[in-house]
Amino acid sequence: MTFVMEPLHFPSVIKHGKYLEFKEIADQMSSRAFNHPPILNEKWPDLYENLHRNYQYLSGKPLDTLSDHMMKSLQSIFQKKFSHVADWETESLNKFCFSIMFEASFATLYGKYPNANGHNITDTIGEKFLKFDAMFSYLVANIPVEFLGMTKRIRKELIDFFNPQNMAKWLGISEVVQERKNLFERYEEFSDYDKAAHHFAFMWAAVGNTIPATFWAMYYLLRHPEALAVVRNEIDHLLQSTGQERKPGYNIHLTREQLDNLVYLESAINESLRICASSMNIRLAKEDLVLKLTENQEVSLRKGDYIVMYPPVLHMHPEVYEDPEKYKFDRYVENGQKKTTFYKQGKKLKYFLMPFGSGSGMCPGRFLAINEIKLCLFLLISYFDMELVEDKHVGLDNSRVGLGILLPDSDIFFRYKLKSK
Repeated sequence: MTFVMEPLHFPSVIKHGKYLEFKEIADQMSSRAFNHPPILNEKWPDLYENLHRNYQYLSGKPLDTLSDHMMKSLQSIFQKKFSHVADWETESLNKFCFSIMFEASFATLYGKYPNANGHNITDTIGEKFLKFDAMFSYLVANIPVEFLGMTKRIRKELIDFFNPQNMAKWLGISEVVQERKNLFERYEEFSDYDKAAHHFAFMWAAVGNTIPATFWAMYYLLRHPEALAVVRNEIDHLLQSTGQERKPGYNIHLTREQLDNLVYLESAINESLRICASSMNIRLAKEDLVLKLTENQEVSLRKGDYIVMYPPVLHMHPEVYEDPEKYKFDRYVENGQKKTTFYKQGKKLKYFLMPFGSGSGMCPGRFLAINEIKLCLFLLISYFDMELVEDKHVGLDNSRVGLGILLPDSDIFFRYKLKSK
């Protein structure tokens, strides 16, 4: 493995995507963790391209549709909370974020689950999902599942939940999931278990990093009331300027442009991502290659070698980010606009924030993930007064270093109540 530690060299690695691939690594990791057949398989030479094409439903107009469904799902969940919140209600912040985002994301992507007998999806599979998620890094590291306690049984139960017969009963499935279903039906060699394992992998990908990212965005805003006040003011201004009520029973509507223009909300989310994102960008050399990093510096790679970029080196560099250990909610705002210019050694950085990977390995669901976090925070801040009830620091759990958003090492209590005006 060759580690590239200089952020100014990252573009030299990323632009050589033709020779430095990620898809084989991702396919191996996914098939190990979720027990589905590898996508890169001689039996199905066009499967990878077809699945990759499916990601078009996570951008553009389909993204707007998904965001609208997410907004409706979140508002439906919050309406239920309105019905029993008369005064201050105290909950664990991480548990709260999980229940809200897991429920809303499932409804957005997979629709309504009619056989729940009054239970929501979090009650039905949430606990199993968390137990599986706790073992995810071990599965990716190729630890045999037999060594991981009940993980094998729990994984099978979660996969069985997504079997085609069960999914056929779900109402309002999103276009991206429906197209994936249609695609898998074209491959006769795929068993029902194989199809279900792919659907479970997609569900994990949709929430496995988005939920902890939502927690961190909330946690830092609540820990910094001055930041929360600015973001709340930005949200209130948007609601007032569009003549929208934030009372229970009133549905709020946001266009993509309105969501994009919430610069302080976006900056606060980006700042929490800068602190807690830990994705390792790994590439596999497809042939012998001399990689030119600068005029005077190059690195020789053999076919089969790995080259690695670790974005926290960039995110925590004091020359790029002043006081990098500090949370500064407006770090990505300049003169009321989004700030996108950051420098190192007097040179402008092409890549200054990399929570979702890079190049061809960049997370295809990144736009939906950011929109979901924005919508959740927007509604929480619109509807509720909130505050932490514990004065403690929540740290980063490093067990998932290199695999995405780090989990919190503990939970923290907060309280919320409906706004009085």
